[in-house]
Amino acid sequence: MSSTLKIAMGSILVGLMVLGLKTLAWYLTGSVALLSDALESIVNVATALAALVAIRVAQRPADQGHPYGHHKAEFLSAVLEGVLIIVAAILILSEAWRAFLAPVVIQDAGVGMAINAGAGLINAFWCSVLIRQGRKLRSPALEADGKHLLTDVISSGGVLLGVALAVTTGWAVLDPILAMLVGVNILWSGWKVMTASLSGLMDEAVPDNTLSQIRDIISDKATGAIEAHDLRTRHAGAVTFIDFHLVVDGQTTVCDAHAICDRIEASLKSNLPDAQITIHVEPEHHAKHSGVLVI
Repeated sequence: MSSTLKIAMGSILVGLMVLGLKTLAWYLTGSVALLSDALESIVNVATALAALVAIRVAQRPADQGHPYGHHKAEFLSAVLEGVLIIVAAILILSEAWRAFLAPVVIQDAGVGMAINAGAGLINAFWCSVLIRQGRKLRSPALEADGKHLLTDVISSGGVLLGVALAVTTGWAVLDPILAMLVGVNILWSGWKVMTASLSGLMDEAVPDNTLSQIRDIISDKATGAIEAHDLRTRHAGAVTFIDFHLVVDGQTTVCDAHAICDRIEASLKSNLPDAQITIHVEPEHHAKHSGVLVI
């Protein structure tokens, strides 16, 4: 089992544990703000399940029907996560509005807040694992899950502060007001997760720093060629797709041109291990005198 799958399975277990703790905190206190926190944890479990399914699909090898692989499944998962986060935010806002119209006095606040704080610390640790490993393993699903958990950690902190204020001041209305603020924050988080994933589905180019690295490698390793132009990139999950035209002297043999391509590919893959590279070799009269010039 891959590291990505193990982490995705761990997210489900952590999500269930945190959901149980936050639900208990709400049950003890009756706080709508703590209820909003528990509702978001339901989404955490759902998104963790979606991420696990997507990662399993994304790791399937290319086949006749999917010659470029199944890597975009992770982007679909991240979009679904964004939608579920938005749904959770709407549910939270609905509950908060009802509680605003009829505020409820919070019970057993100390115990409930302590339990909720413990759940928040678990989420804080796990979101750091997800974001770090998601970037390391180049998994959009894991990173999206981690960013979602980060907003949960922040909103949980705000919830605890608000519940404490509601208890100490006796203003019960602070509880639903805080829940509304949490809902708005979660709504914004879901929108960001969804739009970031849509860029991957739309074949967005790699980041500028990665593109500069690719250009430098081509320029350095294409000795014997004249130039490289029409460089195009896109990414899907852990895979980076790179294609470009390589211009060589018209007298260059097929073997020599192939050796140049092999040298470029080897260097690109040493820096981008999951890269899939396509190079179209052209004679010098196709040179555009632009793009990547060979050192």
